[in-house]
Amino acid sequence: MQGVVIYTTRFCPYCIRAKQVLDSKRVAYREIPVDNDPALRADMAAKAGRRSVPQIWIGKRHVGGCDELMALERSGKLDNLLKAAG
Repeated sequence: MQGVVIYTTRFCPYCIRAKQVLDSKRVAYREIPVDNDPALRADMAAKAGRRSVPQIWIGKRHVGGCDELMALERSGKLDNLLKAAG
């Protein structure tokens, strides 16, 4: 898995915030909406070990959700992680 992948639902405020952070950094990402798709959400949960959204991968690393993304940003580690993922 390369780049950034984010599993979302349409009206989730945490999904919206995570995408805003990525958009502010001009990061291209692949958004996978799991609204009304139990099989896709189950696939996400199997990969992430969680059913909540968003679930974010940067490169091959599962970052977690919005809180974890924001923690990476606050610590100054997000930019390097994004650069490494290409």
